[in-house]
Amino acid sequence: MKKRTKLLAGLLSVAMSCSLLAGCGNGGSKTDENGASNDGGGAQEETNTDSKQDGATQITFWNMFGGGEGDFVDEIVKNFNESQSEVTVEAIRLDSNEFYAKYGAALSAGKGPDVAVTHCDKLAPFVNGGQLAELDDLAKQENFDFSTISDLSMDAVTFDGKVYSVPLDTHFHMCYYNKELLKDAGKLKEDGTPDFGEISPEGLLKFLQEVKEAVPDKKPFCINTPYFKEPFYNMYYEAGGELLNDDLSAAAINNDKAKEVLEFFMKAYDTELADINDVNPWDTFANGGSAIWFGGVWEAGNYFTEENGDRFGAIALPAFFGSETHWASSHGLTIPSYVDDAKKAAAMKFMAYFSAEGSKIWGKAGHVPAAKAVMESEEYQSLPYRTEFVKAQKTVKFAPQINNYNAMDTVIAEQLQNIIFGHVSIEDGLKSIESEINDLIQ
Repeated sequence: MKKRTKLLAGLLSVAMSCSLLAGCGNGGSKTDENGASNDGGGAQEETNTDSKQDGATQITFWNMFGGGEGDFVDEIVKNFNESQSEVTVEAIRLDSNEFYAKYGAALSAGKGPDVAVTHCDKLAPFVNGGQLAELDDLAKQENFDFSTISDLSMDAVTFDGKVYSVPLDTHFHMCYYNKELLKDAGKLKEDGTPDFGEISPEGLLKFLQEVKEAVPDKKPFCINTPYFKEPFYNMYYEAGGELLNDDLSAAAINNDKAKEVLEFFMKAYDTELADINDVNPWDTFANGGSAIWFGGVWEAGNYFTEENGDRFGAIALPAFFGSETHWASSHGLTIPSYVDDAKKAAAMKFMAYFSAEGSKIWGKAGHVPAAKAVMESEEYQSLPYRTEFVKAQKTVKFAPQINNYNAMDTVIAEQLQNIIFGHVSIEDGLKSIESEINDLIQ
Protein backbone atom coordinates (compact mmCIF):
# COMPACT_ATOMS: atom_id res chain seq x y z
CA MET A 1 0.00 0.00 0.00
CA LYS A 2 1.33 3.38 -0.94
CA LYS A 3 2.34 5.47 2.04
CA ARG A 4 0.13 8.49 2.57
CA THR A 5 1.94 11.74 3.01
CA LYS A 6 0.52 15.05 4.06
CA LEU A 7 -0.35 17.46 1.26
CA LEU A 8 1.65 20.62 0.86
CA ALA A 9 1.69 22.59 4.10
CA GLY A 10 -0.84 25.22 3.22
CA LEU A 11 -3.19 23.08 1.13
CA LEU A 12 -5.86 22.43 3.72
CA SER A 13 -6.10 26.06 4.78
CA VAL A 14 -6.27 27.06 1.12
CA ALA A 15 -9.03 24.53 0.54
CA MET A 16 -10.99 25.85 3.51
CA SER A 17 -10.78 29.44 2.37
CA CYS A 18 -11.50 28.50 -1.22
CA SER A 19 -14.70 26.79 -0.09
CA LEU A 20 -15.92 30.31 0.62
CA LEU A 21 -15.00 31.64 -2.80
CA ALA A 22 -17.61 33.01 -5.07
CA GLY A 23 -17.19 32.73 -8.78
CA CYS A 24 -16.90 29.69 -10.95
CA GLY A 25 -13.42 29.30 -12.33
CA ASN A 26 -12.54 29.27 -15.95
CA GLY A 27 -10.94 26.18 -17.39
CA GLY A 28 -7.66 24.97 -15.98
CA SER A 29 -7.80 26.77 -12.68
CA LYS A 30 -8.09 25.22 -9.25
CA THR A 31 -11.74 24.97 -8.43
CA ASP A 32 -13.83 24.19 -5.39
CA GLU A 33 -17.32 22.79 -5.31
CA ASN A 34 -18.81 26.20 -5.97
CA GLY A 35 -16.70 26.32 -9.08
CA ALA A 36 -14.55 28.87 -7.37
CA SER A 37 -11.43 29.81 -9.23
CA ASN A 38 -8.12 30.16 -7.44
CA ASP A 39 -6.33 31.35 -10.54
CA GLY A 40 -5.31 34.67 -9.12
CA GLY A 41 -8.55 36.49 -9.80
CA GLY A 42 -6.88 39.57 -11.28
CA ALA A 43 -7.14 42.91 -9.57
CA GLN A 44 -8.96 43.43 -6.31
CA GLU A 45 -11.60 45.44 -8.13
CA GLU A 46 -12.13 45.76 -11.87
CA THR A 47 -14.75 48.03 -13.33
CA ASN A 48 -16.52 47.78 -16.67
CA THR A 49 -18.30 51.06 -17.50
CA ASP A 50 -19.33 50.36 -21.08
CA SER A 51 -22.08 52.41 -22.69
CA LYS A 52 -23.02 54.96 -20.04
CA GLN A 53 -26.04 56.90 -21.22
CA ASP A 54 -27.24 60.37 -20.22
CA GLY A 55 -30.51 60.32 -18.27
CA ALA A 56 -30.38 56.59 -17.59
CA THR A 57 -30.61 55.15 -14.08
CA GLN A 58 -27.09 54.10 -13.12
CA ILE A 59 -26.69 50.88 -11.13
CA THR A 60 -23.62 49.00 -9.93
CA PHE A 61 -23.32 45.26 -10.37
CA TRP A 62 -20.89 43.29 -8.20
CA ASN A 63 -19.63 39.94 -9.42
CA MET A 64 -16.65 37.69 -8.89
CA PHE A 65 -16.16 36.14 -12.31
CA GLY A 66 -12.68 36.07 -13.80
CA GLY A 67 -11.13 34.68 -16.95
CA GLY A 68 -13.48 33.45 -19.67
CA GLU A 69 -16.48 33.75 -17.38
CA GLY A 70 -15.69 37.39 -16.80
CA ASP A 71 -15.58 37.93 -20.55
CA PHE A 72 -19.05 36.43 -20.89
CA VAL A 73 -20.39 38.69 -18.13
CA ASP A 74 -18.83 41.75 -19.73
CA GLU A 75 -20.50 40.84 -23.01
CA ILE A 76 -23.88 40.43 -21.31
CA VAL A 77 -23.57 43.80 -19.54
CA LYS A 78 -22.49 45.51 -22.76
CA ASN A 79 -25.38 44.00 -24.70
CA PHE A 80 -27.88 45.03 -22.02
CA ASN A 81 -26.63 48.60 -21.93
CA GLU A 82 -26.87 48.82 -25.70
CA SER A 83 -30.30 47.21 -25.85
CA GLN A 84 -32.15 50.05 -24.11
CA SER A 85 -31.69 53.60 -22.80
CA GLU A 86 -33.36 53.48 -19.37
CA VAL A 87 -30.69 51.72 -17.30
CA THR A 88 -26.91 51.66 -17.40
CA VAL A 89 -25.09 48.89 -15.53
CA GLU A 90 -21.59 49.43 -14.18
CA ALA A 91 -20.02 46.02 -13.58
CA ILE A 92 -17.50 45.82 -10.74
CA ARG A 93 -15.50 42.62 -10.44
CA LEU A 94 -14.17 41.79 -6.96
CA ASP A 95 -11.53 39.25 -6.09
CA SER A 96 -13.33 35.97 -5.49
CA ASN A 97 -11.47 35.31 -2.23
CA GLU A 98 -12.91 38.49 -0.74
CA PHE A 99 -16.28 38.73 -2.44
CA TYR A 100 -18.60 37.54 0.32
CA ALA A 101 -16.72 39.34 3.05
CA LYS A 102 -17.12 42.59 1.10
CA TYR A 103 -20.72 41.92 0.12
CA GLY A 104 -21.63 41.03 3.70
CA ALA A 105 -19.97 44.21 4.95
CA ALA A 106 -21.83 46.26 2.34
CA LEU A 107 -25.16 44.73 3.36
CA SER A 108 -24.46 45.46 7.02
CA ALA A 109 -23.37 49.03 6.30
CA GLY A 110 -26.28 49.73 3.98
CA LYS A 111 -23.99 50.95 1.21
CA GLY A 112 -22.63 49.05 -1.76
CA PRO A 113 -23.88 47.49 -4.99
CA ASP A 114 -27.38 47.73 -6.39
CA VAL A 115 -27.31 44.15 -7.64
CA ALA A 116 -24.87 41.34 -6.95
CA VAL A 117 -24.17 37.71 -7.82
CA THR A 118 -24.94 35.41 -4.88
CA HIS A 119 -24.71 31.63 -4.59
CA CYS A 120 -27.91 30.03 -3.39
CA ASP A 121 -26.14 28.45 -0.40
CA LYS A 122 -25.05 31.91 0.79
CA LEU A 123 -28.57 33.36 0.86
CA ALA A 124 -30.00 32.19 4.18
CA PRO A 125 -28.16 34.52 6.60
CA PHE A 126 -28.71 37.52 4.33
CA VAL A 127 -32.41 36.72 3.93
CA ASN A 128 -32.98 36.01 7.59
CA GLY A 129 -31.14 39.21 8.48
CA GLY A 130 -33.50 41.26 6.33
CA GLN A 131 -30.61 42.38 4.11
CA LEU A 132 -32.00 41.34 0.72
CA ALA A 133 -35.01 42.69 -1.13
CA GLU A 134 -37.98 40.45 -1.86
CA LEU A 135 -38.33 40.16 -5.61
CA ASP A 136 -41.93 39.02 -6.14
CA ASP A 137 -43.47 42.49 -6.60
CA LEU A 138 -40.47 43.78 -8.54
CA ALA A 139 -40.74 40.86 -10.94
CA LYS A 140 -44.44 41.59 -11.52
CA GLN A 141 -43.65 45.23 -12.25
CA GLU A 142 -41.12 44.12 -14.85
CA ASN A 143 -43.48 41.42 -16.21
CA PHE A 144 -40.88 38.81 -15.36
CA ASP A 145 -42.37 35.38 -14.67
CA PHE A 146 -40.47 33.13 -12.29
CA SER A 147 -42.14 30.12 -13.93
CA THR A 148 -39.69 30.61 -16.81
CA ILE A 149 -36.96 29.33 -14.45
CA SER A 150 -36.48 25.68 -13.48
CA ASP A 151 -38.43 24.63 -10.40
CA LEU A 152 -35.34 23.21 -8.67
CA SER A 153 -33.54 26.51 -9.04
CA MET A 154 -36.51 28.50 -7.77
CA ASP A 155 -36.91 26.28 -4.71
CA ALA A 156 -33.32 27.07 -3.73
CA VAL A 157 -33.96 30.84 -3.63
CA THR A 158 -37.42 30.84 -2.07
CA PHE A 159 -37.80 31.39 1.68
CA ASP A 160 -41.24 31.21 3.33
CA GLY A 161 -42.86 31.64 -0.04
CA LYS A 162 -40.85 34.75 -0.99
CA VAL A 163 -38.23 34.92 -3.76
CA TYR A 164 -34.91 36.64 -3.01
CA SER A 165 -32.76 35.84 -6.04
CA VAL A 166 -33.07 35.36 -9.78
CA PRO A 167 -31.25 32.07 -10.49
CA LEU A 168 -28.90 32.20 -13.45
CA ASP A 169 -27.66 28.62 -13.59
CA THR A 170 -27.08 25.31 -11.90
CA HIS A 171 -23.55 24.00 -11.52
CA PHE A 172 -22.50 20.55 -10.40
CA HIS A 173 -20.15 17.71 -11.33
CA MET A 174 -20.03 15.39 -14.30
CA CYS A 175 -18.17 12.16 -14.93
CA TYR A 176 -15.51 13.18 -17.44
CA TYR A 177 -13.52 10.44 -19.14
CA ASN A 178 -10.55 10.03 -21.45
CA LYS A 179 -11.76 8.04 -24.45
CA GLU A 180 -8.26 7.14 -25.62
CA LEU A 181 -7.27 5.57 -22.30
CA LEU A 182 -10.55 3.71 -21.93
CA LYS A 183 -10.27 2.39 -25.48
CA ASP A 184 -6.73 1.18 -24.77
CA ALA A 185 -8.08 -0.57 -21.67
CA GLY A 186 -10.97 -2.16 -23.58
CA LYS A 187 -13.45 -0.18 -21.48
CA LEU A 188 -15.06 2.09 -24.07
CA LYS A 189 -18.42 1.11 -25.50
CA GLU A 190 -19.26 1.47 -29.18
CA ASP A 191 -21.32 4.56 -28.38
CA GLY A 192 -18.20 6.22 -26.92
CA THR A 193 -19.19 5.97 -23.25
CA PRO A 194 -17.40 4.13 -20.42
CA ASP A 195 -18.14 0.44 -19.99
CA PHE A 196 -18.42 0.47 -16.20
CA GLY A 197 -20.04 -2.95 -15.97
CA GLU A 198 -21.96 -3.27 -12.72
CA ILE A 199 -23.01 0.17 -11.47
CA SER A 200 -22.08 -0.12 -7.81
CA PRO A 201 -19.13 0.85 -5.58
CA GLU A 202 -17.67 -2.62 -6.01
CA GLY A 203 -18.29 -2.47 -9.75
CA LEU A 204 -16.49 0.86 -10.03
CA LEU A 205 -13.49 -0.44 -8.08
CA LYS A 206 -13.35 -3.51 -10.36
CA PHE A 207 -13.56 -1.28 -13.44
CA LEU A 208 -10.74 0.96 -12.17
CA GLN A 209 -8.55 -2.03 -11.30
CA GLU A 210 -8.96 -3.40 -14.83
CA VAL A 211 -8.05 -0.01 -16.30
CA LYS A 212 -4.98 0.10 -14.06
CA GLU A 213 -3.84 -3.34 -15.25
CA ALA A 214 -4.41 -2.47 -18.91
CA VAL A 215 -2.83 1.00 -18.79
CA PRO A 216 -0.31 0.76 -15.91
CA ASP A 217 1.46 4.04 -16.64
CA LYS A 218 -1.73 6.08 -16.01
CA LYS A 219 -3.96 6.59 -12.99
CA PRO A 220 -7.41 5.11 -13.50
CA PHE A 221 -9.13 7.68 -11.30
CA CYS A 222 -8.46 11.27 -10.26
CA ILE A 223 -10.13 12.10 -6.94
CA ASN A 224 -10.40 15.72 -5.90
CA THR A 225 -8.40 15.25 -2.72
CA PRO A 226 -7.73 18.97 -2.10
CA TYR A 227 -11.50 19.57 -2.11
CA PHE A 228 -12.51 16.10 -1.01
CA LYS A 229 -15.90 17.21 0.25
CA GLU A 230 -16.92 17.48 -3.44
CA PRO A 231 -16.68 13.78 -4.35
CA PHE A 232 -17.92 12.90 -0.86
CA TYR A 233 -21.09 14.99 -1.19
CA ASN A 234 -21.82 13.55 -4.63
CA MET A 235 -21.56 9.91 -3.58
CA TYR A 236 -23.16 10.49 -0.16
CA TYR A 237 -26.18 12.11 -1.80
CA GLU A 238 -26.31 9.22 -4.27
CA ALA A 239 -26.50 6.89 -1.26
CA GLY A 240 -29.51 8.83 0.03
CA GLY A 241 -27.58 10.67 2.70
CA GLU A 242 -28.60 13.94 4.35
CA LEU A 243 -26.41 16.43 6.18
CA LEU A 244 -29.16 17.37 8.65
CA ASN A 245 -32.35 15.81 9.96
CA ASP A 246 -35.77 16.66 8.54
CA ASP A 247 -36.32 19.81 10.60
CA LEU A 248 -32.69 20.96 10.14
CA SER A 249 -32.12 20.90 13.89
CA ALA A 250 -29.36 18.28 14.19
CA ALA A 251 -26.62 16.57 12.21
CA ALA A 252 -27.57 13.45 10.27
CA ILE A 253 -24.23 12.56 8.71
CA ASN A 254 -22.85 10.00 11.20
CA ASN A 255 -24.32 6.91 9.58
CA ASP A 256 -23.58 3.79 7.55
CA LYS A 257 -24.12 5.61 4.24
CA ALA A 258 -21.32 8.08 4.96
CA LYS A 259 -19.12 5.25 6.21
CA GLU A 260 -19.70 3.21 3.03
CA VAL A 261 -18.80 6.17 0.81
CA LEU A 262 -15.63 6.89 2.78
CA GLU A 263 -14.60 3.24 2.74
CA PHE A 264 -14.97 3.25 -1.06
CA PHE A 265 -12.66 6.23 -1.48
CA MET A 266 -10.16 4.85 1.03
CA LYS A 267 -10.01 1.61 -0.95
CA ALA A 268 -9.36 3.57 -4.13
CA TYR A 269 -6.48 5.39 -2.45
CA ASP A 270 -5.07 2.31 -0.69
CA THR A 271 -4.99 0.21 -3.87
CA GLU A 272 -3.39 3.06 -5.84
CA LEU A 273 -6.35 3.47 -8.15
CA ALA A 274 -6.01 7.17 -7.31
CA ASP A 275 -3.12 9.23 -5.96
CA ILE A 276 -3.96 10.81 -2.62
CA ASN A 277 -0.95 13.10 -2.95
CA ASP A 278 -2.03 14.61 -6.27
CA VAL A 279 -2.61 18.27 -5.42
CA ASN A 280 -3.71 19.15 -8.97
CA PRO A 281 -5.96 16.27 -10.05
CA TRP A 282 -7.84 18.51 -12.48
CA ASP A 283 -4.57 19.11 -14.34
CA THR A 284 -3.61 15.45 -14.19
CA PHE A 285 -6.82 14.52 -15.95
CA ALA A 286 -6.71 17.40 -18.44
CA ASN A 287 -3.12 16.45 -19.37
CA GLY A 288 -4.06 12.84 -20.12
CA GLY A 289 -2.79 11.28 -16.90
CA SER A 290 -6.05 9.70 -15.79
CA ALA A 291 -9.06 7.90 -17.25
CA ILE A 292 -11.90 9.14 -14.99
CA TRP A 293 -12.52 12.47 -13.24
CA PHE A 294 -15.57 13.83 -11.45
CA GLY A 295 -15.23 17.49 -12.44
CA GLY A 296 -17.40 20.60 -12.58
CA VAL A 297 -19.53 21.61 -15.53
CA TRP A 298 -17.55 24.87 -15.51
CA GLU A 299 -14.52 22.84 -16.68
CA ALA A 300 -16.16 21.89 -19.99
CA GLY A 301 -14.15 24.51 -21.86
CA ASN A 302 -10.97 22.67 -20.86
CA TYR A 303 -11.85 19.43 -22.51
CA PHE A 304 -14.15 20.10 -25.46
CA THR A 305 -11.79 22.10 -27.60
CA GLU A 306 -10.72 21.95 -31.21
CA GLU A 307 -7.23 20.94 -30.08
CA ASN A 308 -8.52 18.01 -28.01
CA GLY A 309 -10.92 16.86 -30.70
CA ASP A 310 -12.87 13.82 -29.50
CA ARG A 311 -10.38 12.89 -26.78
CA PHE A 312 -12.71 13.51 -23.82
CA GLY A 313 -16.33 12.75 -23.05
CA ALA A 314 -18.81 13.43 -20.27
CA ILE A 315 -21.81 11.67 -18.78
CA ALA A 316 -23.96 12.32 -15.74
CA LEU A 317 -22.51 10.73 -12.61
CA PRO A 318 -23.65 7.09 -12.70
CA ALA A 319 -25.74 5.91 -9.75
CA PHE A 320 -22.86 4.00 -8.16
CA PHE A 321 -24.39 4.32 -4.69
CA GLY A 322 -27.98 3.73 -5.70
CA SER A 323 -29.49 7.00 -6.91
CA GLU A 324 -28.70 9.77 -9.39
CA THR A 325 -28.96 12.52 -6.75
CA HIS A 326 -25.84 14.67 -6.54
CA TRP A 327 -24.55 17.99 -5.15
CA ALA A 328 -25.22 21.32 -6.85
CA SER A 329 -25.13 25.05 -6.30
CA SER A 330 -26.44 28.00 -8.30
CA HIS A 331 -25.46 31.55 -9.13
CA GLY A 332 -28.21 34.10 -8.83
CA LEU A 333 -28.71 37.86 -8.78
CA THR A 334 -29.82 39.63 -5.60
CA ILE A 335 -30.78 43.20 -4.69
CA PRO A 336 -29.78 44.60 -1.28
CA SER A 337 -32.70 45.86 0.80
CA TYR A 338 -31.04 49.30 1.19
CA VAL A 339 -31.36 50.07 -2.55
CA ASP A 340 -33.94 52.78 -3.34
CA ASP A 341 -37.08 51.98 -5.32
CA ALA A 342 -35.91 53.46 -8.62
CA LYS A 343 -32.69 51.48 -8.59
CA LYS A 344 -34.50 48.32 -7.45
CA ALA A 345 -36.69 48.59 -10.54
CA ALA A 346 -33.62 49.21 -12.72
CA ALA A 347 -31.83 46.25 -11.18
CA MET A 348 -34.84 44.00 -11.80
CA LYS A 349 -34.85 45.06 -15.44
CA PHE A 350 -31.22 43.99 -15.74
CA MET A 351 -31.85 40.72 -13.88
CA ALA A 352 -34.76 39.84 -16.17
CA TYR A 353 -32.55 40.53 -19.21
CA PHE A 354 -29.70 38.43 -17.83
CA SER A 355 -32.08 35.51 -17.28
CA ALA A 356 -33.89 35.63 -20.63
CA GLU A 357 -31.15 36.89 -22.97
CA GLY A 358 -27.84 36.83 -21.15
CA SER A 359 -28.27 33.13 -20.34
CA LYS A 360 -27.78 32.37 -24.02
CA ILE A 361 -24.21 33.62 -23.59
CA TRP A 362 -23.73 32.44 -20.01
CA GLY A 363 -24.52 28.84 -20.99
CA LYS A 364 -21.27 28.77 -22.96
CA ALA A 365 -19.38 28.95 -19.65
CA GLY A 366 -20.48 25.37 -18.90
CA HIS A 367 -23.12 26.09 -16.28
CA VAL A 368 -26.62 24.84 -17.09
CA PRO A 369 -28.88 27.89 -17.59
CA ALA A 370 -31.72 28.18 -15.09
CA ALA A 371 -33.98 29.72 -17.75
CA LYS A 372 -36.01 26.82 -19.16
CA ALA A 373 -36.25 28.21 -22.68
CA VAL A 374 -32.48 28.62 -22.93
CA MET A 375 -31.72 25.26 -21.30
CA GLU A 376 -34.09 23.50 -23.72
CA SER A 377 -33.01 25.44 -26.79
CA GLU A 378 -31.33 23.79 -29.76
CA GLU A 379 -28.57 26.40 -29.57
CA TYR A 380 -27.61 25.39 -26.02
CA GLN A 381 -28.09 21.65 -26.41
CA SER A 382 -25.96 21.63 -29.56
CA LEU A 383 -22.93 22.57 -27.46
CA PRO A 384 -20.70 19.57 -26.60
CA TYR A 385 -22.33 17.14 -24.16
CA ARG A 386 -24.93 19.67 -23.00
CA THR A 387 -27.70 17.09 -23.33
CA GLU A 388 -25.86 15.11 -20.64
CA PHE A 389 -25.52 18.27 -18.56
CA VAL A 390 -29.28 18.88 -18.77
CA LYS A 391 -29.96 15.27 -17.81
CA ALA A 392 -27.73 15.62 -14.76
CA GLN A 393 -29.35 18.92 -13.76
CA LYS A 394 -32.67 17.19 -13.16
CA THR A 395 -31.38 15.23 -10.15
CA VAL A 396 -29.37 17.84 -8.24
CA LYS A 397 -29.54 18.52 -4.51
CA PHE A 398 -28.92 21.99 -3.08
CA ALA A 399 -27.61 22.90 0.37
CA PRO A 400 -29.99 23.10 3.34
CA GLN A 401 -31.30 26.63 3.95
CA ILE A 402 -29.69 27.41 7.29
CA ASN A 403 -27.80 30.51 8.42
CA ASN A 404 -24.55 28.75 9.23
CA TYR A 405 -24.35 26.32 6.34
CA ASN A 406 -20.94 27.63 5.33
CA ALA A 407 -19.50 27.05 8.80
CA MET A 408 -20.97 23.55 8.75
CA ASP A 409 -19.52 22.95 5.29
CA THR A 410 -16.08 23.98 6.57
CA VAL A 411 -16.36 21.58 9.52
CA ILE A 412 -17.17 18.72 7.16
CA ALA A 413 -14.33 19.62 4.80
CA GLU A 414 -11.75 19.78 7.59
CA GLN A 415 -12.77 16.50 9.20
CA LEU A 416 -12.91 14.68 5.87
CA GLN A 417 -9.28 15.64 5.31
CA ASN A 418 -8.43 14.18 8.72
CA ILE A 419 -10.21 10.96 7.80
CA ILE A 420 -8.70 10.35 4.38
CA PHE A 421 -5.17 11.11 5.59
CA GLY A 422 -5.56 8.66 8.46
CA HIS A 423 -5.36 11.17 11.30
CA VAL A 424 -8.63 9.78 12.66
CA SER A 425 -10.68 6.68 11.92
CA ILE A 426 -13.79 6.95 9.79
CA GLU A 427 -15.94 6.31 12.84
CA ASP A 428 -14.23 8.94 14.99
CA GLY A 429 -14.18 11.45 12.18
CA LEU A 430 -17.91 11.12 11.57
CA LYS A 431 -18.56 11.45 15.30
CA SER A 432 -16.52 14.66 15.34
CA ILE A 433 -18.45 16.03 12.36
CA GLU A 434 -21.74 15.23 14.09
CA SER A 435 -20.64 16.87 17.34
CA GLU A 436 -19.25 20.01 15.73
CA ILE A 437 -22.31 20.52 13.52
CA ASN A 438 -24.62 20.15 16.49
CA ASP A 439 -22.57 22.72 18.39
CA LEU A 440 -23.07 25.11 15.49
CA ILE A 441 -26.80 24.72 14.96
CA GLN A 442 -28.19 23.85 18.37
